[in-house]
Amino acid sequence: MIKGLGTALITPFKADKSVDYDALARLLDTQLTGFVDYIVVLGTTGEAATMTEEEKKEVRQFIVNYVRGRLPLVLGVGGNNTAAVCESLRSMDLSGFSAILSVCPYYNKPNQEGLFQHFCAVAEASPIPVILYNVPGRTGVNLLPETVMRIYNAHPDKICGIKEASGNVEQIKHLIAISRQHAAFSVISGDDGIACELMEAGAAGLISVASNVFPEDFWHIVHDKDAALQAKYAEMIKLLFAEGNPVGIKAVLAQKGLIENNLRLPLVPASEELSCQMSAVSRQISDVR
Repeated sequence: MIKGLGTALITPFKADKSVDYDALARLLDTQLTGFVDYIVVLGTTGEAATMTEEEKKEVRQFIVNYVRGRLPLVLGVGGNNTAAVCESLRSMDLSGFSAILSVCPYYNKPNQEGLFQHFCAVAEASPIPVILYNVPGRTGVNLLPETVMRIYNAHPDKICGIKEASGNVEQIKHLIAISRQHAAFSVISGDDGIACELMEAGAAGLISVASNVFPEDFWHIVHDKDAALQAKYAEMIKLLFAEGNPVGIKAVLAQKGLIENNLRLPLVPASEELSCQMSAVSRQISDVR
């Protein structure tokens, strides 16, 4: 069961847009402090969509070798071609990973039956547990609670949870309520800003973007359900996503000296105005702490 605080890890790039493995090692060191429960590798925040298959293979292997089992690892494996996703799952080396995180198919806009059949195929192909990922703002489709439970009931041995980033609090609370009887199934917040509210309703934790920079505070937000601490980050969370993800979090990481502020097109670095705003809010947070 995946629960607690998971970091949706960014992928640092050099000025020439190649992967910066020295910076990646520094980032992993900040996560291996006891304040993060697991790491999500090559998800949306990791800019996996802009990486070649060979690059993704190299990053996977580097992280597995560097972490050496000290934290569970979850690997992003998704797409809008079901056959290709399943073939990848059957052929790639998943040793070192505890589960995969698989996003709803994007652009194609399948209906609920199509989503059901897609994730059943993914579950059958994956040799390790599967966390579903619902993020309608990116995919254009909303995986409804009844469909989630239908997928789980079809493959209870493989489907271990869902990262819910729909932003629809009532929908997520409904899913938590109807899945409560299944102890092996986790509903995980995919939004930093509503984590406490969802955990009070029974969610199992948070997959966080902000914990790339603030792992200790977000550990307390998750494990202590510290709504007051989460409120102190409200403005920062808003700014992190103001120009897209991982634009904001990479700007803050660069301000902290952990990475160079490089992204791959079509994403570009944060505007000067946003960077200044985040720098000021980051100082305010440090003063409060």
